[in-house]
Amino acid sequence: MPDAKFRVPSQTRVTHRAAGPGRPTRVTVAVYAADPVLRVGVVQQLRQRPEVDLVDDADAGAAEVSLVVVDKVDDECVALLHRLRHNNATRTGLVIGTLGAGALQRVIECGVAAVLRRIEADQDQLLHLVMAMANGEGVLPGDLLGKLLSHVGSLQRSALDPGALSLSTLTTREADMLRLVSEGLDTAEIARKTSYSERTVKNVLHEIITRLQLRNRAHAVGYALRNGLI
Repeated sequence: MPDAKFRVPSQTRVTHRAAGPGRPTRVTVAVYAADPVLRVGVVQQLRQRPEVDLVDDADAGAAEVSLVVVDKVDDECVALLHRLRHNNATRTGLVIGTLGAGALQRVIECGVAAVLRRIEADQDQLLHLVMAMANGEGVLPGDLLGKLLSHVGSLQRSALDPGALSLSTLTTREADMLRLVSEGLDTAEIARKTSYSERTVKNVLHEIITRLQLRNRAHAVGYALRNGLI
């Protein structure tokens, strides 16, 4: 079932049918959005296109394409993306208001295949996004791709030279987990917040402590705070 916060609009379902004589079956699409205004905007654009078949709650899990529409990447968004990643029947696209390089890496790690800024999400761009994903392709704005490559390059340089401190000494996931440690959360609570397993949380924190030659979690949090890493 869809996340309680991110609902699929039941009133938008269209019965599956061919797009026209000699044309293939429509691409089934589920739209997820916590904000009903954002959801209606995307739904209204797509429902006019004969290539698209919008589905409701009952069929959302079988949709070929899942569109997640948000203002920014937050814990609820990440949890939904993780859930969709484990659904082999669908490919996930993100329509978003603002997205930095770190958040972009995070959503790609969550299995997002395509990204479109909301300000650019007109009918043609949305259709292009849907059809590209349905064909197994990825879509990413050129400037975001440049930022991602730069961000990944910084992470690689940090791995080659652990003594060189920068904001990229920690990956986005590592920094997020250390922030939660600094807030007093234990392993189980961090796992629930990030939608990772407890084993993954332990492994990530152990990797930070080992790589930076620290003693324990408290030492790691103190180190990160002193060096502006979280």
